Amino acid sequence: MKFTNVDQVIKRIYSLPKLHPKNDLSYIKRVLKQLDNPQDSVKTIHVTGTNGKGSTSYYLSNLLQKAGQKTGLFVSPYIYEFNERIQLNGRNISNDKLIKVANEIEVAIDALKKVDPNFSLVTFEYEVALAFQFFAQEKCDYAVIEVGIGGKHDKTNVITPEVSVITTIGLDHEKIIGPTLTDIAQEKSGIIKEKRPVVLGNIPKDVLGILLNKAKQETAESFLLGRDFQVKLTGKAIKYNDSQQEYTFLSRPLVEAYDIGIAVKAVQLLNIRLNKKTVENAINETRIPGRYEVVQNKPEIIVDGAHNLQAMSNLLNLVRQKKKEKVYVLLGMMKDKDLGPVIDLFEDEKVTLTRIDYPRAARLEDFPKEAQEKYDYEDNFKKAFTNLKNKLNSNDMLLVTGSFYLVGAILNYCRRDK
Repeated sequence: MKFTNVDQVIKRIYSLPKLHPKNDLSYIKRVLKQLDNPQDSVKTIHVTGTNGKGSTSYYLSNLLQKAGQKTGLFVSPYIYEFNERIQLNGRNISNDKLIKVANEIEVAIDALKKVDPNFSLVTFEYEVALAFQFFAQEKCDYAVIEVGIGGKHDKTNVITPEVSVITTIGLDHEKIIGPTLTDIAQEKSGIIKEKRPVVLGNIPKDVLGILLNKAKQETAESFLLGRDFQVKLTGKAIKYNDSQQEYTFLSRPLVEAYDIGIAVKAVQLLNIRLNKKTVENAINETRIPGRYEVVQNKPEIIVDGAHNLQAMSNLLNLVRQKKKEKVYVLLGMMKDKDLGPVIDLFEDEKVTLTRIDYPRAARLEDFPKEAQEKYDYEDNFKKAFTNLKNKLNSNDMLLVTGSFYLVGAILNYCRRDK
């Protein structure tokens, strides 16, 4: 197939199946080998974690760029357009480059099909292959690679990174990499590689041993938040310190502060020259799409892609500290998430349930019976958002959350509405 426009590429990617019958890396390894293993020609930082991996990846990317490194970034999901998934020095891959690289992936697939007619890629494998091929062709100095799900079996786990990063461990994707926290920790520990350092964030004590033991087995030096580096919120600043350096950053929510600390420590391990002011500026300038993003100030409208128990709990703690008169919540989630436990976190917030036009998006009947009876439901997310926005008084807040897909849809709607 010869692609001539970007819509054809995206349609092709999303027409592919989501999973193989067998959850291994054989398919992605075969297509990468056909492409001469582009992943091996670029230094990488590999980032996993239940929450915070996207934010950490953005901070890492900006730090590396400020150090004069040609930097690739592979993240998911996207907020405004597909091209966000693959970035070079903070800019989305161009449509022309995306088309070119996708055609090269197709040539590789066709060659493999001649030997094995049943060979195919799933959606995420195709995206991973696109990213590695693009980063290799652009001769990136470094690429920051965010996993899709998990670690050991994630399709990105075909690299030997300079540094591995595990931000948090919590319950999410239990059906794929669970069901227990122990299972999830073991899966995520799979990105720890032999004699390559690993930076560990806010890890629950009952599974920390799994990660530390894996690091020991791999002779990988570990650097743990709270043990090897400290991050604290003090007044209107974030304070970072370790045995080598101290930094002060502009205040952000505590979970973001942890992500900042993890990114700073990871870059420090690369032995790249960065002076204190450059590090502080790089972090302060980093903007992370769809993560506690302020759409409007008075009254306040915030969008945040929190979509699991840990992320939603952190988000609501932050929102409640603001002591708003009324907090309206527009909530849209994917039906394969922990809908009941997440819904149970809401207290005095005035919740409206909604959905976007997406196969995985939860319908009213997918939510727990209690939630169906307790909360309003509006099938049209644009109408729901507009209705809630029109209700706001100056000291109220509207929070849009539950899914990056909903957040992206709302941000695009707001952009078109201006």
